[in-house]
Amino acid sequence: MTEQDLLAQGFEANRTHLKAIAYRMLGSTTEAEDAVQEAWIRSSRAGATGVENLGGWLTTITARVCLDMLRSRRSRREEPLVAEETVTVAGAIDPEHQVVIADSLGLALLVVLETLSPAERVAFVLHDIFDLPFEEIGPVVGRTPAAARQLASRARRRVRGAEPPQAGVRRKQEIVQAFLAAARGGDFEALLKLLDPEVVARTDPATAVRGADEVAKIFAGRAKAAQVAIIDGEPGLVWSVRKVPQVLFEFTFEDDRITAINLVSDAGRVARASIEVVTTRRS
Repeated sequence: MTEQDLLAQGFEANRTHLKAIAYRMLGSTTEAEDAVQEAWIRSSRAGATGVENLGGWLTTITARVCLDMLRSRRSRREEPLVAEETVTVAGAIDPEHQVVIADSLGLALLVVLETLSPAERVAFVLHDIFDLPFEEIGPVVGRTPAAARQLASRARRRVRGAEPPQAGVRRKQEIVQAFLAAARGGDFEALLKLLDPEVVARTDPATAVRGADEVAKIFAGRAKAAQVAIIDGEPGLVWSVRKVPQVLFEFTFEDDRITAINLVSDAGRVARASIEVVTTRRS
């Protein structure tokens, strides 16, 4: 039997487990199946040579695929696909975990999870549902184990209803306003305080600048013509020419800091967005 045959055999043995993970993260059986298929493509391309824990390795790949899909979904501001059907969990998971997962796959909780950021959702699902250690979760979400623990803890509080959604929106708007004031004033230190150390700024999926220092350099002294706006229900910035929106600044937040900034200039996407400019006193 070839190495590829062994990998295929191992993948099939873990398929139900991987689909359960994907469904729990994405809330859709169709998207879960797509994620598992993409995980198979990635794993088969990489090969499993030297992999000691095949199930853990495949779980990591699947989780990263789901994280990419969640981030893509958020950047497009699509409505979440929450399916009413559930996934039967069996096979590669311990019986005790089967009970926990089956009990937690209710539609109501899936709806609540849609309020979490992609990284929060992944950390919460992997730790609280599938009992993965934070040492393994950290690399999946691009954080240290300690930061991954904070993501899961924050997600847990939100799932329990500790943070009213509207209060969250107001706080995000305050952060965006502070970011705009710091950018206009060229206040580098103020920008650093608002940015997560591992923040990512993107102008398109292939172009990214990482790290608070580098991202702050981009925006310090700029964005003078931008305005605070509610974009598809979320606080952000809009840059317009003759009152016609040209560029959208979409933000992702975690723990009162900005973790991602997406600059959207595609005319079609900008035109489809719901934009409400917020009147603020210019600094």
